[in-house]
Amino acid sequence: MTTTQTQPWGLDEATLTHLEELEAEAIYIMREVAAQFDRPALLFSGGKDSITLVRLAEKAFRPGKFPFPLVHIDTGHNFQEALDFRDDLVGRLGERLIVGLVQDSIDKGRVKEETGKYASRNSLQTVTLLDTIEEHGFDACIGGARRDEEKARAKERVFSVRDEFGQWDPRLQRPELWNLYNGKIHPGENVRVFPISNWTELDVWNYILKEGMALPSLYFSHRRKLVRRMGHLFPVSDFIQVDPDEQVHELNVRFRTVGDMTCTAAVESDAVEIQHIIHEIKSADITERGARIDDRRSEAAMEERKRAGYF
Repeated sequence: MTTTQTQPWGLDEATLTHLEELEAEAIYIMREVAAQFDRPALLFSGGKDSITLVRLAEKAFRPGKFPFPLVHIDTGHNFQEALDFRDDLVGRLGERLIVGLVQDSIDKGRVKEETGKYASRNSLQTVTLLDTIEEHGFDACIGGARRDEEKARAKERVFSVRDEFGQWDPRLQRPELWNLYNGKIHPGENVRVFPISNWTELDVWNYILKEGMALPSLYFSHRRKLVRRMGHLFPVSDFIQVDPDEQVHELNVRFRTVGDMTCTAAVESDAVEIQHIIHEIKSADITERGARIDDRRSEAAMEERKRAGYF
């Protein structure tokens, strides 16, 4: 009878081998981006997936500088904890950060702010992203999307071409055989690149555990005021309209995904260690994006946003 040796950080050898394979693939993809494109960028939200991309970029390019800037599309309704973490991380890395502001798009009349109880700026960031890409001439944008997150994202290739209008057509995906990635594009087109496309939520958390990576406090249990809507707990903030008949709860919660405060729900949790979070994920009966109200606006909400140019 064989036994599986457990490492000090709580991962067995099989998990480590799996993570090493995923890491090697992601590093290879990032280096392919640097080799094939003239002006790439890394899309950074301050969430766990983009933080994982930064760690992979360090492994791919250190001790040199990254061959791309970090780009954050700020809706203006982001969690302050994520913004503070972003600024601290960029400061420690010594890398360039470009911030595209949705508020600027609103002020210029490029987009119109939503109104009403469920108003959100989440969909508005598509225009800001496309404008930022055009302004800086980016021909490739690295992102942290994964196929296990949502069915529309499962349709993406690792190198996903966008047309001259920034739009995505799932019927025009290029074959990717034997890990060969085709970065050839026509003038005006750009490519979204997903190095951790083959990872799962659990893979990301196991990698964070293995690497000892820091994360925003939002991902761990903390006390917060919330309002329950559509069966989910949304954080009370200046950006959310609380109706007189709605009850405000104060609970111990954490966030599985971090986005615009108006559409990102929390989950009740007492998990303050990564090992506890991993255990929660294994027994969860809701998907990672199951608490994102922006994905529930229609059956194909994510695909509709992606077709229009969304990350």
